[in-house]
Amino acid sequence: MTDNYNTEPMYPSSPHQQGKLVLGQTQRPQRRPYQYQAQQPTQLAQPPALAPQRAQSGRPRSLPRLQAKRRKRGGRGRVLVAVLVVLILLGVIITTTQRVLAFGSAISTQPPLSTQTLYMNTLDRVNLLVMGYGGGTHDGANLTDSMLVMSLLPLSHHTSLISVPRDLWIQYPPNSGQFAKLNTVYQSGSNNGQNPQAGGDAAAQKVSLITGLDVRYWMTINFTGFRELINSIGGINVYVPDSFNACYPKNDDANVDASWIKVQFNKGMQHMDGETAIRYARAREPLDTCGMGTSENLAELTDFGRSARQQIIIKAVLAQIKQISTWPKLLDATTALQHTIYTNLSLADLAEFSSKMDLNDAHTAHIGLSNDNVLQDETSNDGQAILLPQNNNWQAIVDYIQQNLYN
Repeated sequence: MTDNYNTEPMYPSSPHQQGKLVLGQTQRPQRRPYQYQAQQPTQLAQPPALAPQRAQSGRPRSLPRLQAKRRKRGGRGRVLVAVLVVLILLGVIITTTQRVLAFGSAISTQPPLSTQTLYMNTLDRVNLLVMGYGGGTHDGANLTDSMLVMSLLPLSHHTSLISVPRDLWIQYPPNSGQFAKLNTVYQSGSNNGQNPQAGGDAAAQKVSLITGLDVRYWMTINFTGFRELINSIGGINVYVPDSFNACYPKNDDANVDASWIKVQFNKGMQHMDGETAIRYARAREPLDTCGMGTSENLAELTDFGRSARQQIIIKAVLAQIKQISTWPKLLDATTALQHTIYTNLSLADLAEFSSKMDLNDAHTAHIGLSNDNVLQDETSNDGQAILLPQNNNWQAIVDYIQQNLYN
C-alpha cells in the first residue's frame, strides 16, 4: 500500500463545559508545639516580724516584691523557649519551601507558583498529554512507548483517560510528505532529547490534531526515574485484572545485553516495586519471540492492552501518594521525580490537576483507540506494522472521543 495519507485534519476548537462544583479538602492534623512544665518559685519561710530581710544596701526589701521578680524571670524564660521553638519550626518550613520551589523549577518550563489555568479554577477542559519513554543513551531511548491524554473538567472533577497508540501512522513534520509512527514525534522534535520543550510541544500539537482536543500541556516520564519514584514511596498496590506472561528485555539497551527474561503476572492484588511495575506496564512481546513457549493471553500484549495496564499503574501511583502514610516519604521522592518528569505545567497547576482528578469515579472514561473501534492494522511501504483510521477517516477518531468523554 502507499503512504499518501492525509494526517493533517482541521484543528477543532475545544468544548467549554461546566460541571457541578465539588468542594473538598483534606485537613492535616495541626502540629502542637512542645510544652514545657514551668518550675514553681520556691516558697520562703515567713521572716520574724521584727527582723525584716535587708538588701546589701541595707534597705529593707519586702517579700512580695522578691517573689514578683522571680516570677518575672521565670516568665521571661518561657517566652525565650517559645521563641526558640518558633524559630526552629520556621527554619524547617523555610528549608522545605526552598527545596519544593527548587524542585518545581527543575521539573517545569514555568515558575513553580505561576498558573496557566487560574489554578484549575476554569470552566475549560484541561488536557495533559503524558508520554513515557525508556531513557538512556541507546537507540530509541526517546521514543514515547506510551501516550496518554488526561482530560479534566476541574470544577466537576470529571476525568477522561484517552490512550493514543504509538504505532499510529502520521505525517511529520507537518505538511512535509514524510510519514512515521506517532512515537517518533517527541524524539524528532526534541532532537533526541536535547530540547525536551520543543519535543513536548511538537507531540502535543500532533495529538491535538488526532484527537480533536486542545492539548496544550504535556509531561514526559523517564521510565528509569519512574522505577526510582515507585521505590521511594514504598512500592504500589496493583490489582491485575487478567493473568498473562511475556518476554521482556533483560536490558533496555540491546548492545549491553540482548537476552530475554520471562515475566509472569497472575490475576489478583499484588504489591509491586519499581522494576516489577515497569515490566507490568511495558511488556508486549509474546513468549514465542524469545523461544520460551506460548503466551497465555495475547490480548494483553497488544498496544491496547499495554495502554490499559499503564493507566492502572498511574492510578496506583497516585493512590499511594495520596495516602497519609506516604507523605513523610514525599520529600525524598522529589529527588527521584526530578530525574523522572518534565512538563510545561507549573508545579502549582500540576498539583491542582492531580488533586482534582478523580480516577475512582465509576463514570471516569477510559478511552482506547484500537482496531476494535476506529482503527485498522496496516503495513507501511517499508514493512512496518502500523495503525490507520478505518477508511482513512481521521474525523471518525475525533467523533469517537467526543462521544465517550466524561462530560
